[in-house]
Amino acid sequence: MLRGLTIRDIVLIEHVEIAFRPGLNVLTGETGAGKSILLDALGFALGAKGRGALLRAGADQGEVVAAFELAEDHPVGAVLADAGMAMADGELILRRVAETSGRSRAFVNDSRCGADLLARLADTLVEVHGQQDDRGLLDAKRHRSLLDSFAGGVEPNVVRQAWRTLSAAREELAALQHAQAEALRDRDYLAHAVAELDALDPQPGEEAGLDAERRRMQAAERIRTDVLRAAEALGVQGAETLMGDGARWLSGAQSAAEGRLDAALAALDRALDALGEAQQGVEAALAALEIDPLALERCEERLFAIRALARKHRVAPDALAMLAQTLRQRHSAIEAGEAATAALEEAVATSEAAYRRAAGALRESRIAAAARLDAAMAAELPPLKLERARFKTRIEAAKPGPEGIDAVTFTIATNPGAAPGPLNRVASGGELSRFLLALKVCLAARGNSLAMIFDEIDRGVGGATADAVGRRLQALGTRGQVLVVTHAPQVAARADHHWRIEKRLSGGTARTAIQPLDEAARVDEVARMLSGDRLTEEARAAARSLIAG
Repeated sequence: MLRGLTIRDIVLIEHVEIAFRPGLNVLTGETGAGKSILLDALGFALGAKGRGALLRAGADQGEVVAAFELAEDHPVGAVLADAGMAMADGELILRRVAETSGRSRAFVNDSRCGADLLARLADTLVEVHGQQDDRGLLDAKRHRSLLDSFAGGVEPNVVRQAWRTLSAAREELAALQHAQAEALRDRDYLAHAVAELDALDPQPGEEAGLDAERRRMQAAERIRTDVLRAAEALGVQGAETLMGDGARWLSGAQSAAEGRLDAALAALDRALDALGEAQQGVEAALAALEIDPLALERCEERLFAIRALARKHRVAPDALAMLAQTLRQRHSAIEAGEAATAALEEAVATSEAAYRRAAGALRESRIAAAARLDAAMAAELPPLKLERARFKTRIEAAKPGPEGIDAVTFTIATNPGAAPGPLNRVASGGELSRFLLALKVCLAARGNSLAMIFDEIDRGVGGATADAVGRRLQALGTRGQVLVVTHAPQVAARADHHWRIEKRLSGGTARTAIQPLDEAARVDEVARMLSGDRLTEEARAAARSLIAG
């Protein structure tokens, strides 16, 4: 519900505050008093394009604040959530400031935002109906959802869920088929690569180990020759033989040397012992440096094979084992993919059947609801002086989607024998206004969360037709909030709440003022609408009778 509207420095309005209420709110006044300014200001707060000319002369900036009181589950909550905002305690404050430069600033609950957000919020907050209305009921894109709302039931939600299930199954099948096609193209490559990797069976860290072993064997091969020569020099063909011979010669001469050779022989014995130890160490080194040429060749062959395979697949040697596992899985997926594809194709077929059943049930619901809506419109049109007109809800086949398989269009024929056509192409201005009112009355039978605004929808009618318009607007007011700008006393007489808009001159400057009317003032205003500015008791009596009726 639109709870209030505050306007400052907009065109002829210096400052006004209006506290709207539930039910039928009526705005009346002389032509040119500023009723259109009021609606323009509200539209500006709801995201319509602003202009520098919107400002009151002499003002630096203008401001419009629209305050709404909403239920916790109102659709506006989803729009705010998408924008990262929240509705505070069921209250929504929209504020927009116009500047002389033509720029504007917009706020939602005092948080800065763009005018586009205001416009999205407006779609969930108000419905504006008038002769130039190209949104709302005239927007054919909305007719399907309006018919579903009129029909009630859960069929639209069932269809949306069935479509989501079907879409998900189709996407999963398409992804698998794409992967399967790629795998089939690579079948021979995968088979060869897996066989080659499995035959070599490289392990993480193996390349580094082979490289270290190769370096060790190459180093051993280089020093073994020198150690072998040292062993020969120390062995029986070298120092050991010479030292042994020297020891035997000295031992033969020791007895005659009278002790002079004892120290030499003792040193020579020690030297022979040290020589033996050296020989043992050299022999142990030779054993350790014993290299099998075939082992070195095998080590190098495997090392080079691992490195070549890594270069071929453009991975690190340690990644070959993981690559083998990946390629093996891709190769296995070729065979498994056929079974998985068959299962998903069956799931898609099942989902398609479920969607067709749900969409078929929704079509039946729409056909039945269309017949009820057409009948309701047939009853609504004659009192609005449209007894020769025909309203027809057209349901045609459409591309399947989340909203079903139907395209829905509201059509009318204003003359007997004429083929029904789109609302905004067939009806004249006055007829269109009454068509929209009748349609709104029928569609609002289940209630409405939007504030409905009717801008001179009674233009061009009077008498009994205007009275019929007033009664229908009053009926709409019992189901939600209705704001009406009118020149018809028959409509004003049905108001639950009434405001008079008038232009006042002060110091040579025109100002628009808005005055809430009590019971006595209402009688005078309706009497003025009946008889003009000259009020008489007869006019007041007629006004009282009209209000009471």
